[in-house]
Amino acid sequence: MSDDRLPHEDVRFAHNSERQFAKLLDFYGIVWEYEPRTFILEHDREGRPAQAFSPDFYLPAYDLYIEITTLNQKLVTKKNRKARRLRELHPDVRVKVLYQRDYLHLLVKYGLEPPSQLSEQLGEGAPLRLDVEPPGDADGDEAAETA
Repeated sequence: MSDDRLPHEDVRFAHNSERQFAKLLDFYGIVWEYEPRTFILEHDREGRPAQAFSPDFYLPAYDLYIEITTLNQKLVTKKNRKARRLRELHPDVRVKVLYQRDYLHLLVKYGLEPPSQLSEQLGEGAPLRLDVEPPGDADGDEAAETA
């Protein structure tokens, strides 16, 4: 990485939402790593990995993994299951799922996208919460249903 480039400019992200989030972290000087670790969640009968989870970001200063999900409800539910399983297997690992509504609020609040393009999608919602456990139950199911 060159000295005049920000970290997000040197990473190839899978989705634009990840790039925008990294851009926000860079702006505030928050050190991050992109998909630094893959957690094995399930093994097959032969002991080979059968299911894994690679959270999008790791914030070392907060010892926190963040998974961004701005996709359809079916995929949100799948990511919630993976995050819940990760918590079960590794209770010392902190992971936060950032839902579409949270992500859109960030874009508007920090001027990353014009509000006029997002007003229909945002609606009136609760303020963004970056606590480790989503509101509702500890599994995050209630939060997933409202995303």
